[in-house]
Amino acid sequence: MAATAAVEAAAPSSSPDSVTTARRLSAFGRTEGVPAPFSDRLAALVEERRSQIVLGLDPDPGALWPSAVERTAGDDSEETAVLTARAVVRHCCAAIEAAGPACVAVKLQAACFERLGAPGWSALRDVGAIARSHGLLAIADVKRGDVPVTSRAYAQALVGETPGPYGAVDGLGADAFTANPLLGRDSLEPLVDAAASAGAGCFVLVRTSNPGAAEVQDAAAPEQPLHELFARIVHELGAGSIADSGLSSVGAVTGATRPELLARLRELMPNAIFLMPGVGAQGGSVEGLAAAFAPHPAAGLVAASRSIVDAYSERGGDPAAAAAAAAEGLRAATWSTSAGDG
Repeated sequence: MAATAAVEAAAPSSSPDSVTTARRLSAFGRTEGVPAPFSDRLAALVEERRSQIVLGLDPDPGALWPSAVERTAGDDSEETAVLTARAVVRHCCAAIEAAGPACVAVKLQAACFERLGAPGWSALRDVGAIARSHGLLAIADVKRGDVPVTSRAYAQALVGETPGPYGAVDGLGADAFTANPLLGRDSLEPLVDAAASAGAGCFVLVRTSNPGAAEVQDAAAPEQPLHELFARIVHELGAGSIADSGLSSVGAVTGATRPELLARLRELMPNAIFLMPGVGAQGGSVEGLAAAFAPHPAAGLVAASRSIVDAYSERGGDPAAAAAAAAEGLRAATWSTSAGDG
């Protein structure tokens, strides 16, 4: 299979176990049967690794680590998209090797893979499998949400399978994914239901980290800000998926760039896992995030992309060493904040 070949090609020669594991993986590595609930699997990883860090992988084909490009050069007969996708896989694999030990998950920005066409989609699958082979959960950052019939199709693509005339076609098998609530509760229900059936998580956009979010998400609707309405929907949709950890598998994307909102959002979503982008390159810091961790150390996840993968551009030296140092520093700072030491 092309996917297996790409995984083998990307896996470092020093990690034969990773290659062996990857060969066994279907899509992102979902094994037979339904895994434990996402929130419990995450809680176990957080406690084991003393980490709440999610490595964001948003690969820019024009700014890959040099080693990824050098190791891809070779066959001029292959299409540009195939060679580029292969370089992207190597880049992401190297970042996972370097920063992964300080993390509990990767967040794969689907658009950065999809723009490469079909080879990019294969690269997305391969990188998810590589992450799983390194003990990390794989979160597909897709921000899906549509009318119910279309949301069901998205759910099949992300965490399910699609029946067909020749048998079922597996989806990505993601451990979790992001969803957009703007079409309303009925657009989220098929995604949430499918995630629960697969033991996966669903992170609903509540208050995102981009500056323009205030124009819509903080607008009165009419008695409360729109982000509070989204938070109530998340809480209600997640009430039926609270696992042994006390956390729900329906979580919320709550940007670290507005930490003053976290206490109120935690009141509205006491069991939700907060996925918090915006630390580092977008100006957020971990010091103001303590409210997110109030229910459990795994109740907050700090997602960082450029501040880890591109750390070498500021620190200099080897990209892998810089990424490892940046990820470990963020892990230690976040763990300290969650424990009330920061």
